[in-house]
Amino acid sequence: MAAAENARIESLKDYTSLRRYTLVNKRFKTTAELRVRMNYRHPGEKTIEVISETGSSIIRKSVLHRLIKTELDSSRAQVRNETRISPANYTFQLLGVKTDESRWYYLLQAEPKHPSKVLFRGQIWIDPEDYAIARVEGSPAQNASFFIQKTTFVHEYRKFGAYWLPVSNKSETETRFFGPTEVNVEYTDYKINTDLASGAGTVGGK
Repeated sequence: MAAAENARIESLKDYTSLRRYTLVNKRFKTTAELRVRMNYRHPGEKTIEVISETGSSIIRKSVLHRLIKTELDSSRAQVRNETRISPANYTFQLLGVKTDESRWYYLLQAEPKHPSKVLFRGQIWIDPEDYAIARVEGSPAQNASFFIQKTTFVHEYRKFGAYWLPVSNKSETETRFFGPTEVNVEYTDYKINTDLASGAGTVGGK
């Protein structure tokens, strides 16, 4: 898995995608939405341009913009290796196989080797042909804030050309004051360039 991921990172030069962040707070019946364009450049640097915003400005700033800032911070060169799903950061155990929509995957348990806000504890679905991560289910290894009681998430990935990239991120957080809050991220309109030098290798998809 780690070797295959390293090979994909080395060959993936840049891509862009659109994202839609939505937040729903059930206790206060509050919603917010953010649409952005994300640009990725080898070996992992990201920039994000906000296209539109609707809903509560307080929620957008305190939650959605904070999520984006955390991701950008994690993409910095000195931090990237600390956030990767790799043997350096996790202990893995093979649990068996999992079937979804007539396709099977290896199922791994991932335990962080040290407590960290950028690591998680949970299960990983691995595609048996590409040894790529297709799904991650879990919770943060360490709470990001005293105000957060519990967070669970599901990340899903799909194959675009030779690359497995995120298509959805669903999380549920129980906070001390605001109660249950759901945040969903949808990833669409991928445009992938695998060779900057020649300009070849562009793949589009949703």
